Amino acid sequence: MTWGALYFYYKCPACGKQFKYAIDLMAEFGDDFGKCPYCETMGTYVKEGARTPDDLEYEEVE
Repeated sequence: MTWGALYFYYKCPACGKQFKYAIDLMAEFGDDFGKCPYCETMGTYVKEGARTPDDLEYEEVE
């Protein structure tokens, strides 16, 4: 059984944005997986898993 997409949640240490990447996009993004979509700084890992109660605070990178 699955609970939907799994995500890695990040916070950018440079600009403070919160964002998330779906785990299944890891191969597509390659070395850019985990980078801030705004300033391209590598994000600080926060957590991983299915959608959490604070999920809407994180912008999804597609």
